[in-house]
Amino acid sequence: MFTGIIEGVGAIASIEPRGGDVRLRVSAGTLAFDDVRLGESIAVNGICLTVVAFDAASFEADASTETLSLTTLGHLAVGAAVNLERAMRPNDRLGGHLVSGHVDGVGAVASIHDDARAQRWRFTAPAALLRYIAKKGSICVDGVSLTVNEVDADGFEVALVPHTVAHTAFSSTQVGDAVNLEIDLVARYVERLLNKDLP
Repeated sequence: MFTGIIEGVGAIASIEPRGGDVRLRVSAGTLAFDDVRLGESIAVNGICLTVVAFDAASFEADASTETLSLTTLGHLAVGAAVNLERAMRPNDRLGGHLVSGHVDGVGAVASIHDDARAQRWRFTAPAALLRYIAKKGSICVDGVSLTVNEVDADGFEVALVPHTVAHTAFSSTQVGDAVNLEIDLVARYVERLLNKDLP
């Protein structure tokens, strides 16, 4: 599990095709990395990946065909900036919200506008996900826990404070770029509990 509070910004260092899927090497960048362990989980742009090898400045992880097809990971180029967060520990503060690292769908940046010192970002989202996005609820975008300011039939809007822009890969994200979306975990379970037709 993760919190959506980004701990560092790294970059895709290499992409190596292997038997139909890929092995990624990710530069750790600003992520605190001195006690990394084999098998631990690191969220890369909100995608939970398992560390299979590492050195002093980077780690490697395998991405399955499922992950590549349902997230932005298969479209990132070498050098692309990525948000990084190590899995939370039981005694960590939950500064954002509970994030599983299991991406629900891909949206896109529709617009970016200045709002005093902050920025208003609007994202498109698949229609199947919009029903789970609520005003003043939580949403995870490329691994970042954000509060929804507005939502309508086409997408949703959030406000990014200067710290978030400066300390995440949003500083290099542009209008039109694809983003990973993960809805609030609570919404999934509430729907299942209320749907009497599900087994």
